[in-house]
Amino acid sequence: MHNNNLVETVLGALVLAVTGAFLTFAYKVIDLAPVEGYAVEARFSRIDGLNVGNLVKISGVKVGRVAGFYLDNDSYEAIVQMDIDNGIKLPLDTSATLSSEGLMGGKYVALEIGADEEYLETGDRIEFTQSPPGLEQMLGQVIFSMTKTKDDAADDAPEDGE
Repeated sequence: MHNNNLVETVLGALVLAVTGAFLTFAYKVIDLAPVEGYAVEARFSRIDGLNVGNLVKISGVKVGRVAGFYLDNDSYEAIVQMDIDNGIKLPLDTSATLSSEGLMGGKYVALEIGADEEYLETGDRIEFTQSPPGLEQMLGQVIFSMTKTKDDAADDAPEDGE
């Protein structure tokens, strides 16, 4: 009977050690560590699918995280708050675009660096932004272009008797 308790204790400790190792690995892989940096904002007409904690990238490299967002009650635009790493200096004419990591992937904010010699500071706003079209809008454009192509092909076809 005493051997069973020892085996159960060892197995329990092993399960806890494996769980701890997995949580440590997951924490490092998904990079939940807070960003040590400065805060900037950007206005977008739509931010569908963007969440707090999503990445901010330059050339595909993580340089910050989305810290929050809120609605401007006057313009009805979404204001996205981002924390940018201290080592990254963003020129005043930097632009921000909402991008997708793939068809099923999450959203992130892609920054395109400008050429201005002055830099954004804490509390500044990125003025040049672009929101992606919604899925319904893209599907509508595809369907419209397909029907237009068929109509054009029908118009070009010779009629009987010509």
